Amino acid sequence: MMVSLMLKEFTYDVPKIERGYANQTLYVNLSTNEIKVKPVDEKMKETFTGGKGFDLWLMWNGLPKDKVVKWDDPENEICIASGPLGGVTQYPGAGKSIVTTISPMTGIPIDSNVGGYFGPHLKFSGFDAMEIQGKANSDIYIFIDGDHGKVQIYDASDLPDTAYEITRVLSERHTEKDGKDLSVVSAGPGAEHAWMGCLNFSWWDMRRNMPRYKQAGRGGVGTVFRNKRIKALVCKIQKITLDMNNPADPDGVKKVGREHSSEILELDSKQNRMRVVGTGHLPSIMDEFDLLPTRNFRTGSDPEAKNLFGDVWEKIFTNPGKGWDGCWRPCAINCSHCIEGFVPKTGPFKGKTVLVDGPEYETIAGCGSNIGVFDPHYVAEMNFYCDAYGIDTISFGTTMAFVMELFEEGYIDEKATGGHKLTWGAGEEALAVLHEIAEGKGFGGEHFGKGTHYLKGYFRKFGVDEQIMQDIGMEHKGLEYSEYMTKESLAQQGGYGLALKGPQHDEAWLIFLDMVHNYMPTFDQKAEALHWFPMWRTWFGLNGLCKLPWNDVVPADNAQTDEPAKVPKHIEFYARFFEAMTGRPTKGDDLVGMSEKVYNFQRIFNIRQGKGLRINDSFIPYRSAGPVTDWEYKSRQERYDTQLKESGIDIDGMTTTEKKDKLREIREERYRLLTDAAYKRRGWTRNGVPTLDKVKALGLDWIPGLVDIVKKHTESQPPNETLPASDEAWM
Repeated sequence: MMVSLMLKEFTYDVPKIERGYANQTLYVNLSTNEIKVKPVDEKMKETFTGGKGFDLWLMWNGLPKDKVVKWDDPENEICIASGPLGGVTQYPGAGKSIVTTISPMTGIPIDSNVGGYFGPHLKFSGFDAMEIQGKANSDIYIFIDGDHGKVQIYDASDLPDTAYEITRVLSERHTEKDGKDLSVVSAGPGAEHAWMGCLNFSWWDMRRNMPRYKQAGRGGVGTVFRNKRIKALVCKIQKITLDMNNPADPDGVKKVGREHSSEILELDSKQNRMRVVGTGHLPSIMDEFDLLPTRNFRTGSDPEAKNLFGDVWEKIFTNPGKGWDGCWRPCAINCSHCIEGFVPKTGPFKGKTVLVDGPEYETIAGCGSNIGVFDPHYVAEMNFYCDAYGIDTISFGTTMAFVMELFEEGYIDEKATGGHKLTWGAGEEALAVLHEIAEGKGFGGEHFGKGTHYLKGYFRKFGVDEQIMQDIGMEHKGLEYSEYMTKESLAQQGGYGLALKGPQHDEAWLIFLDMVHNYMPTFDQKAEALHWFPMWRTWFGLNGLCKLPWNDVVPADNAQTDEPAKVPKHIEFYARFFEAMTGRPTKGDDLVGMSEKVYNFQRIFNIRQGKGLRINDSFIPYRSAGPVTDWEYKSRQERYDTQLKESGIDIDGMTTTEKKDKLREIREERYRLLTDAAYKRRGWTRNGVPTLDKVKALGLDWIPGLVDIVKKHTESQPPNETLPASDEAWM
């Protein structure tokens, strides 16, 4: 077998993990091939906990402080971490990695919480986090051998392009256990040409005896990866056990892990059936409550949506619920389903038999209902090729929906789309654009792959009205919306609009709690939710955990608790888990306190990057708050008329356009008031800056340069909320 040229080797002593921490991080500079180890002290652990907290801290210190760092600057970093609870084999969902970088889409830190084995492998190889800086002159890959204490940089000119083939070749090259000891991180050819590039993190499917994948999808982390000329990361560790984490209380970890896992095994079949259909159970619920995005978020349901419901995917997935399908060993949620024997109809794999990982809900909605595609085959094929090429399915689907609506409404034609007739439901045309992204050619490779915000500027050249594009182009801060209709959920409008990294549901997924369970009917409850839930959900990204075991299977008596939206029993589980691992006395409120430190630190990091103030949280696309067109208003006229009447508006004699415009005034003002309330609850100024008192109360005032940033920006009042030019708002 051909072996690539080794460019650099670094040897180290693999440390003993203590209470979940390796107490050191790995630094690699690709411009110089420098490799070194950095210590992790108690102050770093106390302030940042782990995971995303460590990533952000390394970036804060590693990036130049005298300029705004661009995504393609050599100084930009990619950081990957697990967390003190990551890699625990006795707890469900404890196999996550968190990837952080400056995003091509937004210009601020983006983080993706992703399954697969790399994060745990990295920790047990001796590193709480990995920090990659610089830019290689040619394609390379990095091999971390945790069994023998080596970090090696190799020439990668001989590696194939797609994620699947890269993993196959590197597994054959470096494994000592038939691939079972390796985790590979890879992108693909699409990430080289698009700003929406994702990363594939491999995990070993014991059932099928092969590697499978989870994706770090959002914000272009794969794009930065390929811009640095990284073809892959490989980490090897032969065996993982609970003892390797050296918890303070091993029996305590085992006990709480058994309790949580047993509850999932008992109740999952009676609730969301994650072990059978995973997140594929959501389309039917979203459609029932008018929350499933259809045809660019115009409506929340469609008669054809039943073709994408969970019962359909249950028949398509290979033996769901009849074997192990978990991306962490052994996770009781067991939700990583797949399609074996799939045969694509287009592209380089046309006519070949492949395996499709998923699709998950976001892909089903984004590449299905939101572009008017209700054929599950096309959804699965887009899923497959997005993974193979390293493209985020959410950004791809939401961007395609934007382009299709402009095409359908006659704002653009084939001249703007490179000859593609992008009408609703044009699955094969959408795939053709996807293949162009991978090739770096045509409309897909030259324009589409840069996302919705970029396309707003591009389509201006074809005379498209800027206000129309602002209203229906579903991006904010430069990041495409994930797949939930928010017109009737003020809480989720704030969850998206006030999210630090852009409209991604993992920070504040309130749609289900607000619209399905009606857990937060009052304005004050929504504002409180926009404080508590982002802080709480951040905690999973600090510790190397998946959120699904928290709220996708809940205790049987959860609805009878005082705060069912929070799932109090599970908060108690996680507090016990953290205490048993680290030895630190921990209650539920302590977990939120950990997150609040990192959340406020990230907000100030955004400000350092020039994009973390109120004006950057304003101007969500109006479609996320209400009906943009007369057609949309008429499609739910009874609902909207009633709301206007309840607001004291006499609608007699008003045209549809007049009613729609009046409703817009009300809803935009409501969002502004919610922003004020959420900022106040978070301890921020009206301009969205954490106050100095807040910074001191959280113990962040020791961080070099942070107080100066806060002081500078708390002295100014928020500017008038005037919409900037679309190409100046973020990029």
